[in-house]
Amino acid sequence: MVIDLHTHIFPDKIAEATISALSKNANIMAHANGTKNGLIESMRSSGVDISINLPAMTKASQLGSINTFAKCLNEENHTLPRIISFAGFHPDIENYKEELYKIKENGFLGIKLHPDYQGTFFDDERYISILKCAKELDLITVTHAGLDGAFVGQEIKCTPSRVLRVLDKIGGYSKLVLAHLGGNELFDEVYKELAGCDVYFDTSYVLINTKKEDFLKMIEKHTADKILFATDSPWQSQGQMIDKLKSYELPKEIEDKILYKNATKLLNI
Repeated sequence: MVIDLHTHIFPDKIAEATISALSKNANIMAHANGTKNGLIESMRSSGVDISINLPAMTKASQLGSINTFAKCLNEENHTLPRIISFAGFHPDIENYKEELYKIKENGFLGIKLHPDYQGTFFDDERYISILKCAKELDLITVTHAGLDGAFVGQEIKCTPSRVLRVLDKIGGYSKLVLAHLGGNELFDEVYKELAGCDVYFDTSYVLINTKKEDFLKMIEKHTADKILFATDSPWQSQGQMIDKLKSYELPKEIEDKILYKNATKLLNI
């Protein structure tokens, strides 16, 4: 089994324009077309059983439309290959507790935050309040961490030091997932400051360029129990990322934990 914990899709009517704009802004090429059917096709061809869709809200007013789309995805298909969508969330949502309770009541397993696209540092008090409430509701939170290609030259919004400040303020958060192996382009800082903390790292986007010795180094300190396979599809190929992980020739027990066992435990599925 393979679970991809970090993918993105959009409603058919906006997918082409959205993928085009994001590709241009971040100077990256998409490997899928950003639609539900495009992701399902990728999953079938690469052997992915479950993909988690992570909606990235850029403004609070998108809450209704984005999470309605996400809820529909969760209601449509319960056979493999299957897409499970998290809810999007934004720090400018004033009635955040009420909305998080609605998200929980609607059956969502978690939320997605993106500090760069939301123009907010991860240790901002609004995020801290949201994360406290999400923790109390036993929701998973996945956040972009490290550099985002669309914001090169700007101060990175989610760094290891900011994550540590948040964890200290909310008393830890074992269901926090830091994307891009804890911080894109921040491997040394992540290894020094965050590896070994009770949070998850996902492998989205960065795995394809991560050397075997660095990955093994991270596993040794952070443990294989806290690393989740993820691709960031459509921005990376699901098949190529699976091949890259398998090229490390990890012991089967460790490979299985990363490919699906850790995710099944986190998602409780």
